[in-house]
Amino acid sequence: MRHYGSWKDDSRTDMPTRMAYCDYIAHTIVKPALEMDSNSDQGLMVDVSRVNMDLHPKEGWMRSTLKTINCSDINGKEYKITIEEI
Repeated sequence: MRHYGSWKDDSRTDMPTRMAYCDYIAHTIVKPALEMDSNSDQGLMVDVSRVNMDLHPKEGWMRSTLKTINCSDINGKEYKITIEEI
């Protein structure tokens, strides 16, 4: 059986598949810390987006495990935080 897509590459059948924890890092470490700061009276962050996935723009399938979170500080400066496996 041939599998198509980045999750299984037939040319690398000798390599074990490893889990990527981009979702875990984004949803349990980065976003909660940003939200905690933005909800604090002494925090520097004022706006925190949802965790964005790397989806195909038309068909909606997942292109990679990359996750991004956009946020801005009290001075209006915007940031894009990227969580990506290397």
